[in-house]
Amino acid sequence: MAIVAPFVSGLQRRVLREMPTRSRIHSFEDARRLARRRLPRLVFDFVEGAAGREIGAARNEARFDEILLKSRVLVDVNRRSLTTSILGNEFAVPFGIAPMGMCNLACPGADRFLAEAAREFDMPVCLSSAGSSALEDMQRWAGGRAWFQLYFGQSAEASLARVDRAAAAGYKTLILTVDVPQISRRIRDIRNGFGLPFRMTARSFWDFATHPGWSLRMLGAGVPAPRNFGASRSESGFDRCASRSTDWSFLRKLRERWQGVLIVKGVKSPEDAVPVQEIGADAIYVSNHGARQLDGDPPAIDLLPLIRKAVGPEYPLLFDSGVRNGEDVVKALAMGADFVMLGRPLLFALGAEGKMGLNAMLECISEDTSLTMAQLGITEISGMGEHVLFGSATDGSG
Repeated sequence: MAIVAPFVSGLQRRVLREMPTRSRIHSFEDARRLARRRLPRLVFDFVEGAAGREIGAARNEARFDEILLKSRVLVDVNRRSLTTSILGNEFAVPFGIAPMGMCNLACPGADRFLAEAAREFDMPVCLSSAGSSALEDMQRWAGGRAWFQLYFGQSAEASLARVDRAAAAGYKTLILTVDVPQISRRIRDIRNGFGLPFRMTARSFWDFATHPGWSLRMLGAGVPAPRNFGASRSESGFDRCASRSTDWSFLRKLRERWQGVLIVKGVKSPEDAVPVQEIGADAIYVSNHGARQLDGDPPAIDLLPLIRKAVGPEYPLLFDSGVRNGEDVVKALAMGADFVMLGRPLLFALGAEGKMGLNAMLECISEDTSLTMAQLGITEISGMGEHVLFGSATDGSG
């Protein structure tokens, strides 16, 4: 013990020396690069990894690069506003924080940092059923801006019990995720031996030892675990996210049970969007789960206009998958979304620089969104639409 203590103390001094005083994050690429350096490979791969050969994840991003915007000139854009109304709420920006499992793996206190950012930037934050903080804490930290994301899990009874718990905690918005009938094989996680609870192997021990900053912070905070599934050991793993036994009857039952706003996430076809709308969901969240479920999914952004056409111009649509910067936010809004959710960019920023990195990433996305609007001659989010897409049927170029 006398030998270990000075060693640990030396590591702590090294970690403190390496902590930046100003953020080095100016883009998604910066956040990813720094996170890759500072996170254990097991954790970085968990954040970045996707299903199969990960072609679907690359396709999500690549498709955004192919979407072109139509800039305008001689428009007074001196006064621009990012204020956005969605589902009876007004937020300062047209984006929020997507539900993500086990965020505290990126850095201790990540969930709280996300909740505080929601309050500071005036936007919603979605806590996943697989989140590493209790839903009651998240709502308190977020100042009432938290939404709760529900996985069906292994039984309707357990799911509805979580719904009642969320209602008791003051949640007004519930997101039911429906695109996880079974957790897909994520090859990186399998190779790294990633699972919950953690099982220490020689490989993971070396991984942690070569990332002392992350390891020391995690030792001090404790290894995170899912906090919203239940107390039984069988409900502690990611298998509880699977919904293989659910069907349309559960959505109807949930709509009757939940008195607040109900959003259905993971809808990827007009054939499913229409009955979701008819059952009474208040909004659809178009997403392919960041390609973490099906490698062969089309880019989520291509599904957006199809679902918009099916549900009509007034029905609220949220979107995620492949969004990396403010220009992507604008493209998603132009393609039919009313609101955009952010995932991996924020986790990478947290892994890179903690709360400072998260705030820097959100500032970058906010600024890029506003600057893109200026280039397009738009001053209000409500002025976004298909007409800003180069080559669209309404822009006169295609």
